[in-house]
Amino acid sequence: MEGLDHVEYLPEPHDRSIVSAIDPAVVGHQDGWRSEVMGWAPMVAAPVVRTRRRRLTATNILGFAVFVSISMLLWQNDLLIVELPLPDSEWAFETTGVRVLNEDGLSGQGIRLCMVDTGIDSQHEAFAGKDILFHDLIGDSTAPREYGAVAHGTLMAGILISGSHQIGIAQNVTFAMVAALQDDGSGQNSGLESDVGDAIRWCQFQFEADIISLSLGGTPSLEGVREGDSASATRQATDSGIFVVAAAGNDGGPDDDGDVAAPGNVPRAISVGATTREGDVWANSSIGSGNGEGPSREHPHMKPEIVAPGHRIISTGEDNLWYTSSGTSDSTVFVAGALALLLEAHPQLRPNGQSDGSCVDLVKEALMDSAQSIGQGDDHHPYAGYGLIDAEAWIEEIDPSVTC
Repeated sequence: MEGLDHVEYLPEPHDRSIVSAIDPAVVGHQDGWRSEVMGWAPMVAAPVVRTRRRRLTATNILGFAVFVSISMLLWQNDLLIVELPLPDSEWAFETTGVRVLNEDGLSGQGIRLCMVDTGIDSQHEAFAGKDILFHDLIGDSTAPREYGAVAHGTLMAGILISGSHQIGIAQNVTFAMVAALQDDGSGQNSGLESDVGDAIRWCQFQFEADIISLSLGGTPSLEGVREGDSASATRQATDSGIFVVAAAGNDGGPDDDGDVAAPGNVPRAISVGATTREGDVWANSSIGSGNGEGPSREHPHMKPEIVAPGHRIISTGEDNLWYTSSGTSDSTVFVAGALALLLEAHPQLRPNGQSDGSCVDLVKEALMDSAQSIGQGDDHHPYAGYGLIDAEAWIEEIDPSVTC
């Protein structure tokens, strides 16, 4: 009834067909004084739950129309965009200590870093304004291009040089990307070892890199067999004072082949394993052998040398998106980026026309001595290497008076 629209109805507990009209303010008290007063105790009356309909009036309609009109106007002018916050992997940057160095003003300025991968999607907004030198060994493109499965090269580049959302470790390096790997049709990235070798040599001789970052790897050659082209090119680069950082590989566990991937197995290369957010070695991070292909490995060249975050790392992907990936590929870029900050702080360690491998050895000794133990103590561990990278301590371990 319209005249009783403002009241509530309370059925009697012993006969719900008998109801009382009550003031809405007393609803909720029926299990107390009302049961006692009405003689219902110990029974409790349960009120009828009512849903009132709002009347549709001209005022309501006008208000709704105004709301829709304003919303459309804002939407058409890009003023009504609600975006969820993008996830990031800042924990990984903080774990390695690179954010402290970034806050101190280090950004890789003046350091030449060459990455060999699947190419790069340079249209991602995180690369806006970046000068990316591109060399193509897969096709004949002169403009940056991504050939990989899940945009692998783009992911790796974002960890290093992203200029938005998640700022790269060394976003101001002079950067080159060489496309030498591609999607093999099964969702994996692969390439000819000869192409990888050519890419490393291009980084050394044409680009004149200080650092070569290799988020890739293959099975090392068997003992007594001539080393592969990628390992040969890496050896040539490191013996000339160029720093090569390479992935340890992702075949850890029961299927591990017993050594890190090539060319990270080359003595003076820095081979990198992966850790999780919890600080444990990632289950698929490859084991290192004590011997390799020749004489027993000695400090500071035991494999892998170092571990860094490499599990569920968020970075740049295709179509202006942000992807997540896991592997020693990601951890390799964290070490290469930290090394760029180190060379910026100690420019006297950069390779020059007269360089040999002595400064590479010196920097690797500092890496060994500065690494954070993650349970392996002071010894080298076949999975954890010398420990987790500490970029700040790595820089401080270098004597500023040393020259190459």
